[in-house]
Amino acid sequence: MFYYEKATQPTIYFIGVTTASSSIMKVFPAWAEALKLENTVIKGIDFAPHSPAFEYRKAVEFIKNDPLSLGALVTTHKIDLYNSCKDLFDYIDPYAKQLGEVSSISKAGGQYCAHAKDPISSGLALENFVPQNYWRTYGGDVLLLGAGGSSLAMSIYLGQDKFGSNIPKKIIIANRSRPRLESAKKILESGNPRIKFEFVHNPAPADNDATLQSLKPHSLIVNATGLGKDAPGSPLTDACSFPKDSLIWEINYRGSLLFKEQAEKQAEKKNLHIEDGWIYFIHGWTQVIAEVFHIEITDSMLGRLSEIARKVVNS
Repeated sequence: MFYYEKATQPTIYFIGVTTASSSIMKVFPAWAEALKLENTVIKGIDFAPHSPAFEYRKAVEFIKNDPLSLGALVTTHKIDLYNSCKDLFDYIDPYAKQLGEVSSISKAGGQYCAHAKDPISSGLALENFVPQNYWRTYGGDVLLLGAGGSSLAMSIYLGQDKFGSNIPKKIIIANRSRPRLESAKKILESGNPRIKFEFVHNPAPADNDATLQSLKPHSLIVNATGLGKDAPGSPLTDACSFPKDSLIWEINYRGSLLFKEQAEKQAEKKNLHIEDGWIYFIHGWTQVIAEVFHIEITDSMLGRLSEIARKVVNS
């Protein structure tokens, strides 16, 4: 249980599930030194997934009313926190309104602000490993396993008008419960009309195997379920078969990462490119840190922060 005590120094919070085991708890102090954020600390606030609304409101109200509590990064609870607390914010950015989620809490100009940074951070991460003109060249599909905020953010990023014809023709979102699928459908129905969206109810990993089997070569398959980090396991079974020449993205960087291991066993035979969630982790945190502390993080500084983080994690 988290005890809400008035902050005595500038504080950013990490609202998650198992925050104490996250690398950011060791990485942030090193980053704060590099960014000259003097006397600044990070604290974790843990909730079980889909906690009662009053628990989210207690955390959000505390940060709002405590002067040295400057903001927070939110993971896992982004949609639930938005639904429970949206009335507590003075400003909600367009992505947060569109997605119905909050990943960044900050204060600016006397306003209490909610942002959804995932369309930006997931896009930057995808640009790191998806080759230029990939969709125009190969015409593969996208399978997003999980219908939470990360999958919605990726869908919005991939369908931007600025990409012209370099967009996937089909994006499949598969989820084990129906309510999140229905919510995703409502949010994305006004998206890019040139993308065919399919919302598939797959209650068991074997169902996801079947959907995976239907994909074209040169597809993108993403584990956005939280399995492997927030809970053990994978959204696929060991009998799954990845499409040839495809991009496999495990958006987690810590935990058991069974999904990634399943892909690695087929990597050579299927010519798979496999990514973990490290770059996503870097972009996700630096986007929020820049918002909370009102600083600019340049590309050169981003590279330095990634190097610092790897040294801390590997030490």
